[in-house]
Amino acid sequence: MSYPWANEYKPSHPAMVWLDERLPLPRLVYGAVGGGYEVPRNLNYFWNFGFLAGLCLMIQIVTGVVLAMHYAPNTLVAFDSTEHIMRDVNWGWLMRYAHANGASAFFVVVYIHIFRGFYFGSYKAPREMIWLLGVVIFLLMMATAFMGYVLPWGQMSFWGAQVITGLFGAIPLVGEPIQHWLLGGFAPDNAALNRFFSLHFLLPFVILGVVILHIWALHIPGSSNPTGVEVKSESDTVPFHPYYTAKDGWTVGLFMVIYSTVVFFAPNMLGHPDNYIPANPMSTPALIVPEWYFWPFYAILRAFTFDFFFIPAKLMGVLAMFAAILIWFLLPWLDRSPVRSASYRPLYRKFFYALVVAMVVLFWCGGAHAEEPYIMLSQLATLYYFAHFLIIVPIVSSIERPDPLPYSITESVLGPQPAKA
Repeated sequence: MSYPWANEYKPSHPAMVWLDERLPLPRLVYGAVGGGYEVPRNLNYFWNFGFLAGLCLMIQIVTGVVLAMHYAPNTLVAFDSTEHIMRDVNWGWLMRYAHANGASAFFVVVYIHIFRGFYFGSYKAPREMIWLLGVVIFLLMMATAFMGYVLPWGQMSFWGAQVITGLFGAIPLVGEPIQHWLLGGFAPDNAALNRFFSLHFLLPFVILGVVILHIWALHIPGSSNPTGVEVKSESDTVPFHPYYTAKDGWTVGLFMVIYSTVVFFAPNMLGHPDNYIPANPMSTPALIVPEWYFWPFYAILRAFTFDFFFIPAKLMGVLAMFAAILIWFLLPWLDRSPVRSASYRPLYRKFFYALVVAMVVLFWCGGAHAEEPYIMLSQLATLYYFAHFLIIVPIVSSIERPDPLPYSITESVLGPQPAKA
């Protein structure tokens, strides 16, 4: 958002003046993250996770490019090439562990970023496009992560590809042709590994492009804030630099300490031991599970255990799994409350916490065996998940009586200001 009080970029060094006249890149950077970009003064640490998500994306791209230099996308040597990276390539073990755990870190950060949006109503007008592009980024992340998990060509890689692509086979008429087209054959093999490697290398750059659009869309209305009150005056904002670059810098330091601790001391904590066994189509693992960040949607898939009239249970599970994410596209229009922040919506706040509990249950059940009591818990959590977005949010937004909002962002920080004489 272009505020009238925002500082303009004025280069002083002759070289920067020359560059600004011919390629105004410094002006663009200054307006995007420098003193020329004003942001609300009351942003809390939940607003740092967008920056951390960008950092995780950069880590994944850099480490992924290095790994691609040594990886061979061929079923005969893919597993061995992965071990070659770990054992023979200088710092190869670090690149692989940084990449594998970077994916988990990326999803942790993005999940917090998404639920911050749920709580503070970041999807409401005039920021719908920011939210929609964010959901697109999440879908691209899911596709990229799935394809990357297949590349080591271990047991869980092979059987994960078999199960996930097999879900498309549940779609009537077109399901099996789509599955065969994805795999390049009738089962995961060399053709599937090659195309998964190509797409896994390409999609992060597509994500980067959508992230740029996401940031561009953010700069049009400006950042949201914990109160949900729009900027009214110069006192409501501060320059992004140095105030929030310093705040983001502190968060980046803490993130890197935690991330480095996992990479160096517990690199396989979030992995599956079966993926250190070469893929064997003739030996099915005792428990086939995707990576942990897919668990809630995998639990929703497995929650459907019986046919509904003429719709098979497997098809219902597949549709529900995809709908669990696609429903986020409708959230700006499902929630009709004029108040954005749940801090001023006492009734909605209770249901938000119930949604968090439901997601925790889905995470737990998604990584467990498909047996009781996990199936029943998955069904209950799935029922609440869809009811929350389709029933509870629209009703609550219509009947709720929100708490009084502060007049301005400054008032929410400093309290009511005395009237001037």
